Amino acid sequence: MADADTPQEFAFELALCSHLEATTEWVLSRQLGAAVDRSGRRIVDVVGVVPGPAFDERARITDRTIPVRAIESDVGVGEAVSRYRALRDEWGLREPVLERAVEVGFFETERQSGREFLRRTTRYPDEWFAGLVGIENKPDLGDPGALSRQLRTDVSLGLFEEVILATESHVTRAHLNRIPREVGVWRFDPETGEKNVIREPTSLATDEPGVELVEEGALRTDVAVVDADEKARARRRIAERAYGKGWRTYDFPACVHATATPDGRPYCSRFDCVVEPSRRCGDDCSAYEEDTPPDVDTEGLRADRTAWKRDPPGVARRQSGLDRFR
Repeated sequence: MADADTPQEFAFELALCSHLEATTEWVLSRQLGAAVDRSGRRIVDVVGVVPGPAFDERARITDRTIPVRAIESDVGVGEAVSRYRALRDEWGLREPVLERAVEVGFFETERQSGREFLRRTTRYPDEWFAGLVGIENKPDLGDPGALSRQLRTDVSLGLFEEVILATESHVTRAHLNRIPREVGVWRFDPETGEKNVIREPTSLATDEPGVELVEEGALRTDVAVVDADEKARARRRIAERAYGKGWRTYDFPACVHATATPDGRPYCSRFDCVVEPSRRCGDDCSAYEEDTPPDVDTEGLRADRTAWKRDPPGVARRQSGLDRFR
């Protein structure tokens, strides 16, 4: 670690994720794309996926992300489809998508008369999530950066039922007046885990068209109108990505001082704080001593603390009668 101060936002973000994991039923993930017209333009710090009535059906398919293009394809459960025809006729269904769908157990392949066919292993449970919560972390409101524009984009686009600003700062009326009134505000202490709700969020209309801020200048703002179908597709993509990714997405430092907190955050015993390994650990740190990284079962922690299921049995099956076509 280059100095004794852990990057504030990283430590804050992980502490908030751990707190929400312990106090909600949400499936949590970090740093997810939440733009539609311009992919990657908007990255949301934390996403909470609220489980729906069909959550268990989704959990038993795979513990990884199911490609949205595979979900939207016409490859069905009951009748096998020629791989060549699916790739030729299906918009957005390309070899990498197909291979990924097979790898995670959503598609299965078989041969009939020397040709390869595809079939879904199960129907996709659309009601597996009941809502999405988008959280923007800004520990220090004295350095807001692009906060106002980011939150205005989230509200006008409406991919999330709720949008929340989480901060460690004292929140004044002036702060509240600078952000959209629909945005909820939390004051969170990452050391104690205490969370105070300063303002409740307003529910957004996720099933209606939205407006995405594309470019903003001094005299002109470019926007894109996103229809309800595009939003539904983006919401499914976000939910699937969150389910497969989780929030413990970091590698642990290969340093003698590296350890982990009980909830799986990277910790430096030398400087007594949570660290961001990719930025603060390595040869630039005066205390760095190369060693084997700590063995931390992050997936086990996630399975123990949430409804996410690690390595489920899957739903692949064989339909009777297909072998006679070989």
